[in-house]
Amino acid sequence: MGTLYGREREQTAVDGLLDGARGGRSGVLVLRGEPGIGKTALLDHAVAAAGDAFRVIRATGVECEAELPFAGLSLLLAAGLDRLPALPGPQRRSLEAAFGLSETATVPADRLLTGLATLGLLAELSSEQPLLCVVDDAQWLDRASLDALLLAARRLQAEGVVLLLAARDVGPPGGPGEAFPVAGLPELRLSGLDEPDAARLLASRAGPELPGEVRRRLLAEAAGNPLALTELPIALCESATATGTPGVLPLTSRLQIAFHGQVTGLPPATQNLLLVAAAEENGDLDVILPAAAVLGATAEHLAPAEESGLVTTTADRRLAFRHPLLRAAILQRAPLQQRLTVHRAIGEALEDGDRRTWHLALAATAPDADLADALERTAVRAEARGGHGGAAAAYERAARLTPDRDGATRRLVLAAEAATEEGKLAQAEALADRAGARTDNPFAHALLDQVRATAHFWRGSYPTAYRLLLDAAGTDIEAPHAARMLLQAFHTAWYVGEEPVAVVLDRLARLPLAEGDPLTPLARHLPAAVLPALGHPAPPLPAARDTAAVARRAGAETPSDLVQLCGVTLVLGRDAETIELAGELIAEARAKGTIGVLPTLQFFLAEAELFHGRHRDAEVTATEALALARDTGQHQWVSQLSALLGFLAALGGAAEECAARTATALTTAPRSAAPAPGEPWAQWALAVLDLGQGRAAGAADRLRALTTGRYRHHVSATRAVPDLVEAAVRLGTPERAAEPYERFARWAGAAAQPWAEALRLRCQALLGPDELAEAAYRAALRLHDGTHRPFEQARTALLYGEWLRRERRRTDARPYLRAALETFERLAARPWADRARTELTATGTTAPTPPTDGSPLTTLTPQELQIVRLAAQGLTNRDIAAQLFLSPRTVGHHLYKAYPKLGITSRADLPALL
Repeated sequence: MGTLYGREREQTAVDGLLDGARGGRSGVLVLRGEPGIGKTALLDHAVAAAGDAFRVIRATGVECEAELPFAGLSLLLAAGLDRLPALPGPQRRSLEAAFGLSETATVPADRLLTGLATLGLLAELSSEQPLLCVVDDAQWLDRASLDALLLAARRLQAEGVVLLLAARDVGPPGGPGEAFPVAGLPELRLSGLDEPDAARLLASRAGPELPGEVRRRLLAEAAGNPLALTELPIALCESATATGTPGVLPLTSRLQIAFHGQVTGLPPATQNLLLVAAAEENGDLDVILPAAAVLGATAEHLAPAEESGLVTTTADRRLAFRHPLLRAAILQRAPLQQRLTVHRAIGEALEDGDRRTWHLALAATAPDADLADALERTAVRAEARGGHGGAAAAYERAARLTPDRDGATRRLVLAAEAATEEGKLAQAEALADRAGARTDNPFAHALLDQVRATAHFWRGSYPTAYRLLLDAAGTDIEAPHAARMLLQAFHTAWYVGEEPVAVVLDRLARLPLAEGDPLTPLARHLPAAVLPALGHPAPPLPAARDTAAVARRAGAETPSDLVQLCGVTLVLGRDAETIELAGELIAEARAKGTIGVLPTLQFFLAEAELFHGRHRDAEVTATEALALARDTGQHQWVSQLSALLGFLAALGGAAEECAARTATALTTAPRSAAPAPGEPWAQWALAVLDLGQGRAAGAADRLRALTTGRYRHHVSATRAVPDLVEAAVRLGTPERAAEPYERFARWAGAAAQPWAEALRLRCQALLGPDELAEAAYRAALRLHDGTHRPFEQARTALLYGEWLRRERRRTDARPYLRAALETFERLAARPWADRARTELTATGTTAPTPPTDGSPLTTLTPQELQIVRLAAQGLTNRDIAAQLFLSPRTVGHHLYKAYPKLGITSRADLPALL
């Protein structure tokens, strides 16, 4: 192991992760810093410290591979592909499709599922000994590989895996090499060495005979950068002008110039061979040497570069540069014509495939129809593998090589759409502008406006996105395309306001879709579900499952095609249908591995579970969904789910957790200047916390704004009206709730659900007149019976009991207050339980003391409870892991932690306990 100077803190952090892995714990660390700061040396230290006790896999990101989907991941996991049969079927098939291992793959690679497959493969590789996974220059990984690795990194728990990623921040936002996105992962930033350590390193490289003035100059110019302290002395020895004018060029440029000097001294044929190696992304000598032969270089010409330490060759015939900046310097110094020649030679040396096509495209200097067609085929394959960024680059390059104008425009449109899928919004808009300037075709302009609308939506410019989509759908395009745009416009309009929602739905309802079109059932169901809730006439609403069945017969094959049915069913209060359909679609999504849609489905399911008073179930569902949303970068659902969990915390009186959850919800909008998607739920959560703790004024202010503002049509705003009525009445200002109550009453009538009418009657009892209150309370309680909504039933009973006590009917009040107290305690709704206990005591009877210990299940975390429930059904750890997207060892770890809490010793005891 080479000596590291001044890196004791960093070495301790890495050694701690290795020690943890020896004990079965997993750990992740991202090393950041400028080029040459010592990231690679620290990775080398980790590999040496791991020794034979660890299995080690390693890969390095390469800039010219940044558009080849899954190139980096396939290199990293190549040694473990024999473990693929151990993965769950959907994960294995997705990884096979991503790596191009299956010619008969029927399911395209799903980048999210591939990330889970990566987790599973890392866990398999660590099953016999700890695993060290090292990735250098991670900023150059292709986006598909990076997403998969980051998802796996966030889910590593108890596998005995150490994942080290070294990266530097380079490049413009949205492009290859942009600021490395590692939100949520531990980071360690390497800074320059302090002067004593820098002087020691310099002395070890340059020797004591270095003149003092030169030593001082090198220390000043290097600014503690270890690579500069190593390479600049060599450059000074070889050329007195190696650094140009000291202190003017950036350090990276001076280092590249230093490398230039080292390469310039080599024989010309060796320089040519190194240029080929720098342009060939895999270091494969079986490709490099035939390509280099075109430039007059042979294997013998490699020796001078090896002797100078610039490159090394491995046992598997791969060539590696001493430092990534050396590769960059070699490419930078080569004239353009020579680089074109090299790419052409590499392309001709490669067998048929996407890499061959890319190198030939990089060598092209004029339109080439055949090459453009080949690049489009490459783009299609990239999209099938989940590599939308690579597809966008291939479509754009194909457009440049396309001789005819219309063909080039079509490929630019495809490039813009692919860039949108990748989330590269600035690139997508630029491509859309280029394509739009080249065509008058209405359909093309509609597609480009859809691209622009998507970019505006993710930035929070909802009104602009809405208008673009509405206009695009109104052009002379076929009805199925218009339907897709209107469905997207519906999502956008939901955040603009009630009237835009009605406009979109009215347009959707009148669209002349064919009966057999897969979109037709959804396009008919949305208006029927939402328009009545907005006070507009609409046709009768069929059951969600019936609509789903019709859609499936028409060709809707995946949960993603049906997810909106779960959401709009909630709008009109058909919560039981949401539970039924969402449960089915979630099970289907787990089985098929379509995890990207799970956070959406689980959010709708958690809402419905909450409304049914199944608070613990809602917490379990939302907690898993939040983890998935974070892992998959779905910021909208991170915001929504955080707010929903904040609401659950408010019901339990957990003020600090509620505040933390809602703060997360309100700040989770990384590309948006608009309010966060979870704002309505967050405001309701904070209001419920206030209401539960007796702060009626704060609750009324929040709820009034929520139920009369731009979000008043949202599910959370509609369901919050009874809370506003209660808060306003407590303040003696019932008029503040008058208009929202009237809207709620109309909504309850349209919903035609017994529980909704019960809540309306409760509001009526609160608002008066007082002589009608008792009849309203009693009617509400009768309707509550059989609706399976214990929390709302208990709140109605509490309010009725309070009213009876105020009427001096203490004996009559007691059974209602006692029933409410029992329910609140069972649901762990502590503020309401305290209130019911106080009221019961005020009737002159002794209230039961609060329970000191509930079910042992309440001591489990949501993830532990979810795992315990599945284990009690007889599922193995591997089965549970496949269903919850964890590793089997992590499942076992959670069970091991849960048994002592439950007072049992094995899974055999679980069925009786549950």
